[in-house]
Amino acid sequence: MRVFVTGASGHIASAVIPELVQAGHQAVGLARSDASAAAVQDLGAEVVRGDLDDLDVLRKAAADADGVVHLGFKHDAIASGRFADAVADDLAVVRVFGEALAGTGKALIGIGLTPTGDPRRDAAVHANPRTAVAQEIAGLAERGVRTVLVAVPPVTHSSRDRNGFIPKLIGIARATGVSGFVGDGANRWPAGHTLDVGRLFRLAVEKAPAGSQLHAATEEGVQVREIAEAIGRHLGVPAVSIPAERAAEHFTGFPFAALDLTMSNAATRQLLGWEPVHPGLIADLDNGHYFARN
Repeated sequence: MRVFVTGASGHIASAVIPELVQAGHQAVGLARSDASAAAVQDLGAEVVRGDLDDLDVLRKAAADADGVVHLGFKHDAIASGRFADAVADDLAVVRVFGEALAGTGKALIGIGLTPTGDPRRDAAVHANPRTAVAQEIAGLAERGVRTVLVAVPPVTHSSRDRNGFIPKLIGIARATGVSGFVGDGANRWPAGHTLDVGRLFRLAVEKAPAGSQLHAATEEGVQVREIAEAIGRHLGVPAVSIPAERAAEHFTGFPFAALDLTMSNAATRQLLGWEPVHPGLIADLDNGHYFARN
């Protein structure tokens, strides 16, 4: 298959593209700069130059492909308070993919988690503005697109992770001198190793049925206090509770500290034969690579 990948020089794609190439697929990656293009080529993919605002480029690349893996998002907008704008731009991208793929039965693999009817879980889903994009992707199944949503765990960890939840927490701990968690730290974050997540995307491209909701977490939920304590051990700083009313100030630029979500992978493993094999989050933290960086 010829598979077009957005976000091709990013964290998740660094595992997805090699998985596709090693399985015999032709990967084509979107790149907006010379540096990104070189990184995409190094992963084994053909390069299409452009960015998420180049809707005509995206439309053609999707139409020329047998499937699309949409990993791109304007992540820098979150820290700058423009989350809603980034979501609006992403909706425009998804609608262009819908136009290009409608009636073809080709795959559109996106990131997202749709509501299930469980009030506690759905509260976390609805709190994420990107849920609107996931719902837009899911709706394209009615237009003859093989839509698949992959719920990527909020903590997707490995030595490739440079800008995710864990680097953010480590940076805040270094800046403040404490490794913080909100309240009692009992809230949980699903976690998964980058390489296991990458394999799941490849399986989704190959055989996930239309309308599938996949869960890429290899750990259903790790308590944030346990994560903070592991970070504190490695940095030599105390793990401390941050009162909820002070969380926004302490975790500046990181609005997810109080997120509480669990994610079971049992149905996904059964559907696709996916078997995670890489280290869990605390073991990966204890490997030390997150703390060896400048």
